[in-house]
Amino acid sequence: MQRRITIKDVAEMAGVGVATVSRVLSGGSASAETRERVLDAATKLDYRPSALGRNLRQQRSGGIALLVPDITDSFYARLTDGVLSCARSYREPVTIGVTGDDPEQEADLVGALLEQSMDRVIAVPSGDGEMWAPALRAGLSVVFADRRVWRDPAPGQRRVLDEVPAVLADDRAGVRTAVEYLTGLGHRKIGFLARHGQSYRMEAFRAAVGDALDEELVAPARASRDSAYAAAAGLLQRRPDITAVLTGDNMLGEAAVLAARELDVRIPRDLSLVMFDDVPWAELCAPPLTVVAQPAQDIGYRAAELVMRQGRRPRTVTLPTQLIIRGSCGPRR
Repeated sequence: MQRRITIKDVAEMAGVGVATVSRVLSGGSASAETRERVLDAATKLDYRPSALGRNLRQQRSGGIALLVPDITDSFYARLTDGVLSCARSYREPVTIGVTGDDPEQEADLVGALLEQSMDRVIAVPSGDGEMWAPALRAGLSVVFADRRVWRDPAPGQRRVLDEVPAVLADDRAGVRTAVEYLTGLGHRKIGFLARHGQSYRMEAFRAAVGDALDEELVAPARASRDSAYAAAAGLLQRRPDITAVLTGDNMLGEAAVLAARELDVRIPRDLSLVMFDDVPWAELCAPPLTVVAQPAQDIGYRAAELVMRQGRRPRTVTLPTQLIIRGSCGPRR
């Protein structure tokens, strides 16, 4: 059987990104040269995006598509469980796609969903507003979970894609509470580990630290365990004066624990650690980790409720976080 031509094949032949192909084929903006290359590649490959336009509205396939960065991550597993729990009550099937936190892979999956005439999607988004705009123009009903999407990714000009409903944890309050707890213990050199999709938490951290912010203590990582470990180890080696770290999620928390162990940095004697997201292994660490707990299952459940509603939907649902104090923090020495 001949392999089905995908939107990714068109992108490779045209020498552009998947998001660009999706935008061109759904009538979005593009230069004349780019449009010609994309349409020429689509013609040569005999690519037929059946749902990009009329078929999406004429042929509803039913069910919900769920796009998450990593199904093995405890947070996203619980979020998925919440979506499945709600979908069962509506007797709706759920199709799960894993993006790897890669915008191009996400765009390919969204293109496939459009081809299949799927019309409801819950996504922990990786791409920006430009990537999602073609899907929205084609009539896809989208709800974002855990993250929002920037309409314009340019620094200093970013605006939220606020026409898409979203279910979020209260990142700002969670970060602020964690920073206030650490500063209350006397810490002033506080680091922050963040990865793709955590710009809100990074901005919340900068706001919470205020004038005491040291940009060298903000360490970004890519969406992989190796990158998370490299960021954590690099921060601890580069800045031996650091006395506390807040991590943007449990993958980064795990990396910080491993890096501290490898570098003989003792928690909490040498370094206090607070991790975003409560996971089962956090209590099993020695010492148990202080965490900012997020209602992952509730986020998934509420997102599924929103995507199933046909009428008016709120733009944003914000759910509370909770600081759970355990043994990984101590007074600055």
